[in-house]
Parts: sequence; C-alpha cells; structure tokens
Amino acid sequence: MMASRGYDMTPTMYSPDGRIYQVEYAIETVKRGTLAIGVLSKEGVIMAVEEKPRTLQSTDVTQKIFQVDYHIGVAAAGYIPDARVQVDNARFFSQGNRMTYDESVEVATVAKHLADQAHQFTQYGGVRPNGVSMIIAGVDQKGESIYVTDPSGTYVQFAAIAIGAGSDDVNAFLEKNYRDDLSLEDAAALAIAAINLKAEKKEGISDIKMAKISTESKIFEKVSEADLEKYSQNASKFVP
Repeated sequence: MMASRGYDMTPTMYSPDGRIYQVEYAIETVKRGTLAIGVLSKEGVIMAVEEKPRTLQSTDVTQKIFQVDYHIGVAAAGYIPDARVQVDNARFFSQGNRMTYDESVEVATVAKHLADQAHQFTQYGGVRPNGVSMIIAGVDQKGESIYVTDPSGTYVQFAAIAIGAGSDDVNAFLEKNYRDDLSLEDAAALAIAAINLKAEKKEGISDIKMAKISTESKIFEKVSEADLEKYSQNASKFVP
C-alpha cells in the first residue's frame, strides 16, 4: 500500500511502475462480485448469473441480467448500480442506431461503445472507473457472439466466459468442457454446472437466473424456473 500512496487518488495518474491503481481497484471489485457466465452455442447464446436473494426478497426481478435490445442481453458482475447506468447508455445507443440506420445494432458495436464509455472514466479527474464487468451477448446479422468489457475499457470476444468471484476456476472448467457443437440446452446445462462449481449450494437452481437468445428467434428471453430445472438435470454430465 505504501508504494501506491498518492498514485491511487486519481485514475489519471500512472505510478512509477506503469500502473493505474484506481483501475486495478475497480477490477478487484469485479472479482468480489457474484458469478456471471456467458456461453455460446450453435443455436444461440446463454447468460447466467448467481443471485442470492434475501429471505423476503421478491425473486421475480433479475438484478444482474439486462435486456439492451430485442437481440442483445447483458450479464454483470461487480458493482451493479454502475451496470445499470451502462446498460441504460447501451439502450439509448442501440435505439439511436435503429432510428439512424433502420437496422438492429451489432453486438460488437455495443460492446465497443460500452468499452469506450468505461475508458472515458479512466481519463478525467473527479470521476472513478466503473466497478463492473459485463458480458454482452446476442445474435445479429453476423450470427451469435459474446463479448466481455472490464473497468479498463477493454473488450474481448469469447465462446464461453465467467466473470466475478471464483472465475479463474470456472473458466478452467469451461475450457475443459466447452464444445463448438453445443445445443442451446447443453449450453444452459453447462452454465448451471459452472455456477454450481463455486456456489455454496452445489446442486439446484435456487440461486441461478438465466436468459437466452436463440439464433432462430433473435429475441431476448428470460428462462423460467421450470426450464432451469430441466436444464439442471443435464448439468450432471459436466460435473467433474
């Protein structure tokens, strides 16, 4: 901490060893958030998050999965209020693209826009970096795709990815079990198995929320508890 003293007061100052501590702190915030997972399949994309509701909390509303456009969704890990602001920004951007060009926006374009916005908060005094990473997933004219943004303003495309607490182990699990020919149902089962890998409850779906976008419909849909239960029965084949 002594080495960072003075250099961690603003995101606009590099330390002598070339680090921006405020950005690193924001990335650490993401690592302390609950898991969020995106999985690509030949039939669409899956977004899943771990949510631990309180006893009397309504579970009808998903706090960490958002719809950006008909064909794009976001799953977030980290400081969720920052995610809500970025998602609202992405919605305005997507609507503007539709009104200007009379076509739906590409997933990569939304990912780049959000990454550019995140990068802005590393360049000016009086602001702090967004403490959230987001999985942007959807189906556009080019097909299915998944991108991840982080507080530094980086965005990278993945076939399957986990962010949040325990993501290193979960990503190793995904690398071992992911296949290019997964069906949408198998991708959902893989996401459930991946979340349960680090969850307190190693089985079941009580702390899992999920959304999907199929290649056929190109429509964002929340996955019902009945479907989650069905997918969870297939998750056992991915359990190590």
